Amino acid sequence: MTLTATFAVIGGSGFYEIEGLTDVATVAIDTPFGATSDRIVLGTLDGVRLAFLPRHGVGHRILPGDIPQRANIWALASLGVEYIAAVSAVGSLREQIVPLHMVVPDQIIDRTRGDRASTFFGRGIVAHIGFDQPFCPALSTALQGAARTSGAKAHQGGTLVVIEGPAFSTRAESELYRSWGADVIGMTTLPEAKLAREAGICYAMLACVTDYDTWRDGHAMVSVEMVVANLQQNVATARGIVAGLAGALPDRTCACASALSKAIITPMHLVPDEAKRDLAPILERARVATAASRAGGAS
Repeated sequence: MTLTATFAVIGGSGFYEIEGLTDVATVAIDTPFGATSDRIVLGTLDGVRLAFLPRHGVGHRILPGDIPQRANIWALASLGVEYIAAVSAVGSLREQIVPLHMVVPDQIIDRTRGDRASTFFGRGIVAHIGFDQPFCPALSTALQGAARTSGAKAHQGGTLVVIEGPAFSTRAESELYRSWGADVIGMTTLPEAKLAREAGICYAMLACVTDYDTWRDGHAMVSVEMVVANLQQNVATARGIVAGLAGALPDRTCACASALSKAIITPMHLVPDEAKRDLAPILERARVATAASRAGGAS
């Protein structure tokens, strides 16, 4: 069996497995950045080779700030993944975004503390990716379409604020994020989205709303009990949506694949051999994208 995949699903809270796979294999991948959150399940869904990885590990064993994001994305890149659908539980910051609704956001505000390793680069090689559109527009549109087809109530676009956690927001923070124009709040999309962009992978998010955070009068204080109470239905809906997306992946005409081709500023002859070795799956993608771009320009 070939241990490769085109499409990956990263499961969030409560989403620890994916159903309907055939030709299943489970792999543990050694990475230069340590172990992944859990073993990666490979299989075929609707004719597409798929990789599934539970972000917090099966049983939810890893804190948001401790998720081995670099290892996770590096491992998926080494398998050949070109698309990631990231599923996450979030709180709503808007009256019209009701618990059990879905959101496919298009922007991010970063409120993590900077303690999470947010780049593959450093150690003698510098890159600056463009991140003005943190989610792949084409994949997000396809994800929204899959949500609509499933019958789910899904909001297209919106701003996600990513907080450090693991505590939920204070009331003042929740009100502040609302004043900034944020629509939903979560703890895990960064640095995951940045790392996927560095790896040349199209990345879109399905945000599963479980609560109203802490801002809404008359709404009980957000708690693990409240989140868990809505997870089962959210996860069932999310499984149906990502299954539909597997059969509707867009052509890669977006800029995601070539994001790194113009981002590396360090001349390659100055990059240490160790860094080249550790980043091989990612640098190879940049090389291929650069070659394809030049070939397209020449034609």
